[in-house]
Amino acid sequence: MSAVPKVLSIAGTDPSGGAGIQADLKTFSALGAYGMTVVTALVAQTTTGVTGIHEVPAAFVAEQLDTLLTDVPADAVKIGMLGNAALIKAVAAALDTYRPAYVVLDPVMVAKSGDRLLPADAVAALRETLLPRVDLITPNLPEAADLLGEEPAGSLAAMHGQAARLRALGARQVLLKGGHLDGDTCVDVLATPEGTIELAAPRVNTKNTHGTGCTLSSAIAALRPRHDDWAGAVRAAKTYLTEALRAADSLHVGSGHGPVHHFHAIW
Repeated sequence: MSAVPKVLSIAGTDPSGGAGIQADLKTFSALGAYGMTVVTALVAQTTTGVTGIHEVPAAFVAEQLDTLLTDVPADAVKIGMLGNAALIKAVAAALDTYRPAYVVLDPVMVAKSGDRLLPADAVAALRETLLPRVDLITPNLPEAADLLGEEPAGSLAAMHGQAARLRALGARQVLLKGGHLDGDTCVDVLATPEGTIELAAPRVNTKNTHGTGCTLSSAIAALRPRHDDWAGAVRAAKTYLTEALRAADSLHVGSGHGPVHHFHAIW
């Protein structure tokens, strides 16, 4: 690995800059990594919601990956929005060919409204084709439930059970995010081959939470090459996200749920 990790985001766009590849690039830069992108979807989006999605053909996503990775190998990869089974299979094939050392999957499956974003065949492809090929998945509670065909976990004990069952599906490590549960503290469950640990962080009182999932997963990808294990990278990424949330209200972006402040330590 080079002194500056080269980290690739495979994801969709967000014109408002708070989520998607824009958030990923900001996160990579803030954490001292060199960011690269392969675009899977063009999204019409702002802080108030999504009005349209134009998916990039799977063959062109594969071409982007081949063209980039034959010249610039990635030290780590973050995977975000993959809107159909063909895209999922194209990314899985690239992982088999280029075998990056660290791969983080943020399974973008369920909207904040509760609506499913992936058709059933794409969920199956994500579960059966992509999960066994990545190192860490970062689902929230609705996404974990969708992958497992269960109801969302309603307690910390239920989260432990679902994290274990996700590992049984083939995921090597699982970071099950507990932000949907009530309480002043948000507790995530990290399940690895070595065991399961709980990672707590204070709940930040802000409506400006746009892009938190993208930001956390890209922070983990940026930090993993410089940490000895996943737990260290996840802890550092959660600290970064907490501070980005605390500074979010200073940005004043949009009229809806604004973005977190990716450059809180710099600006």
